[in-house]
Amino acid sequence: MKILIVEDEPEIAQLIQLSLEKEGFSCSICRDGFNTLQVVQQQQPDLIVLDLMLPGLDGLEVCARIRQKPGAKDPYILMLTAKGEEIDRVIGLSTGADDYFVKPFSPRELVARVRALLRRSLRQGGQDRVYQTGHFTVDIEQRTASMQCNSSTPGTLELTTLEFNLLSTFVSYPGRVWSRTQLIDKLWGSDFFGDERVVDTHVARLRKKVEPDPANPTFIKTVVGVGYKFEDPVV
Repeated sequence: MKILIVEDEPEIAQLIQLSLEKEGFSCSICRDGFNTLQVVQQQQPDLIVLDLMLPGLDGLEVCARIRQKPGAKDPYILMLTAKGEEIDRVIGLSTGADDYFVKPFSPRELVARVRALLRRSLRQGGQDRVYQTGHFTVDIEQRTASMQCNSSTPGTLELTTLEFNLLSTFVSYPGRVWSRTQLIDKLWGSDFFGDERVVDTHVARLRKKVEPDPANPTFIKTVVGVGYKFEDPVV
């Protein structure tokens, strides 16, 4: 697995690199935002450890640009920052980060976070085709989705095309905060004309099929003032 470390403080960058390479990962380092965008296109990393405060472009802008123009791989992004306020975390996740880690940090915990992100999906031919979380398995190629409930045998979910696309979007990035606008771009693209609140309707329908209690959702959470996020840790 290739990991790109984007950190302008040499000591921290080297600490991260040593910690990850000790675990068998292949790492490279960038120290500014503009250079990161070029390296991402050239190297196609599986995961990016991205500092929020960078010279040139800050981490939020770098993250947003990577998500706008993904390459052959759409890498996982672990945002690393000294800021710990909840609003900073929400903003970071809403730009497309998959997880958020606050400095100072334990190298061992950082490695654990990286491993958790990389095992969220099974990669085939460099592209994600099957996504697995704690309760869900979504096969993009076969367009099937199943859910592990109380029984030992997963149950097949009967979903409409749009519900399947919505679930696969959520499952592909657990923890990411999606705005309604981002979900519209993902599901309908530029052909959409109408009220963005239509997203709420489809989320409500999906919740009825996957949530034990749709009124108090366990998996598809509402982020007030922003949109939605999906939470379901890998077991």
